[in-house]
Amino acid sequence: MSVVEKVAPAVQLPEIGQPFGGGFFSGITVENGQRYANITAGADHELVGEWGEYGVKIDGADSLTDSRANTEAMAASGSELAQKVIALGIGGFTDWAIPARDVQELQYRHFKPTSRENYCWNRDGDNPNSLPVGLLYTKESPVKTQAPGFANGEPEAFKADWYWSSSQRSADYAFSMHFGGGIQSYYVKDLELRVRPVRRSLID
Repeated sequence: MSVVEKVAPAVQLPEIGQPFGGGFFSGITVENGQRYANITAGADHELVGEWGEYGVKIDGADSLTDSRANTEAMAASGSELAQKVIALGIGGFTDWAIPARDVQELQYRHFKPTSRENYCWNRDGDNPNSLPVGLLYTKESPVKTQAPGFANGEPEAFKADWYWSSSQRSADYAFSMHFGGGIQSYYVKDLELRVRPVRRSLID
C-alpha cells in the first residue's frame, strides 16, 4: 500500500455545502487524533429555545468538539431544547445534536450568509480543533459563503441572529455565536436562541 493510500480518508467527502449524511458537509474537526466530517442540517430543522437552567452546571456538556455528548448531557439534565434535537430524525439519521463551539465556528466560517464585515474581537475564529486550524477572523475573512443555497435570502441561509452551541461555559453561561458578524461569545442559559442541528461521521 502506498503512502497516499495509507493517509487517504475512508470516506469520500464532498465540497463544503454539498448534500452529505442527511444534511450538508460543513467541515472537519479533530478529536483525540480522529477526524470527523461535520454535517449541518437544513434550515427547515432549526429550533429556538433556552439552553437550560440558569445557575446549574451540567456534567458532560463542556466539549468544544463532541456535539452529541454535550447534547445528551443537556437532555438528561432536562433541557427541552436538547431533548427536541435528540428526537430529530433527518435523512434517515437520528444522531443529531446542538453544535459544539468549534463545530459551530465551522458553520459560520463556511456558511456566512452576508458580505458584512466580521466583528473580529476577542478570539473570534480561533479554532485549534478544525482541519485546517481556524485562525482569528479579520474584517474581510471569512467572506460571504460560496456554498449554493446558504447566502442571505436563499433557502438554507442562517439568520443574522444568535445561535446556541452545546458547549457550556459555566453554571450560568453557554457559548453562542452571532451569524450577522461572527461574534463568538456566551449568553445566560435561560435565553431563547436559535439552533441549527449537526451530526458527524468518523473519517478515520
